[in-house]
Amino acid sequence: MNARIRIKAIVAGAALPIVSMLAVGNAAHAQTFPSKQVSIVVPYPAGGPSDFFARQLQPAASQSLGVSMIVENIGGGSGTIGVSRALSAPADGHTLILGSPMELILAPMAIQGVRYKAEDVKLVAHIGSTNTILAVRNTLEASNVPELIALAKNSANRPLSYGSVGNGSLYHIIGEKFSQLTRAPLTHVPYRGIAPVLTDLMGGQIDMAFLPMAGSVMQMINDGKIRGLAVTAKQPHPLFSSYPALAAMPGMDAMQFDIWAGIQVHKDTPDAVVQRLNQAFYAAARNPDVRKALESTGNYLTPARSPAELATLYKQEIDRYRAIAKSINLQAQAAQ
Repeated sequence: MNARIRIKAIVAGAALPIVSMLAVGNAAHAQTFPSKQVSIVVPYPAGGPSDFFARQLQPAASQSLGVSMIVENIGGGSGTIGVSRALSAPADGHTLILGSPMELILAPMAIQGVRYKAEDVKLVAHIGSTNTILAVRNTLEASNVPELIALAKNSANRPLSYGSVGNGSLYHIIGEKFSQLTRAPLTHVPYRGIAPVLTDLMGGQIDMAFLPMAGSVMQMINDGKIRGLAVTAKQPHPLFSSYPALAAMPGMDAMQFDIWAGIQVHKDTPDAVVQRLNQAFYAAARNPDVRKALESTGNYLTPARSPAELATLYKQEIDRYRAIAKSINLQAQAAQ
């Protein structure tokens, strides 16, 4: 055996114990997790769609894991305060994030001083998605999208205002894209969560907003507290078919947006723990009561995916939203 072959044999032999130790460590994590209460951090105040999503999943996921589980609402900074708090906890799977592209992907690009990036989390379970709906205050003199556009263009001296959950949020991005495509000036008003956006939209303090078709939003529209005009999709929503598809209107094909919700952990969380959480949350999503609650409010539940498939999906989403942000020249601003 020559010297080069001997070196390769030594290196290969040394690698075997390392691989074995990693496998043993992964198995140990799987056996000991969870060892205490699990927390789902919702990076927005209570009462919004993200909170609704988390609280529907919580009981069934807790039962699947065999430990108590709580929902923590930590709002502010377009969701970045809650995400930052969760990422500062030990990467052991006991602190989770109920997150979306807004606070995970868009906010780090849009808010100055955010210290994490999209790649700092792993997607554990992609649970569901929903379209967004263009809604206006019920006293606004526009009953459809063409009338809204005409009103916005004629209000240049006092641009119509639209609310979002903060700079860089998907709702902000959609509003900017709508303004860009229609060439109608709009004033962005950031809030700390969907609940205060709804409060001010109902109260007439803002003129319009793009809102998720989930939780209490559609109930408020049905009750006449705010007025829905169109959904950000190519086709009407099957549960709310009376609202036209915004992306099917002339020149508006880019107005096709949905928002997904899922469970995330710190990127350094052991693979065995990620796999355990993946199984628990997809089991929770298959619970008939959970499925009924989520689908009845306009959510589309997505099929179960493996952690490897989710890693690919998440990378695609990062690339997609970074391209959208570039298309509207999104600039980082100070946090609200």
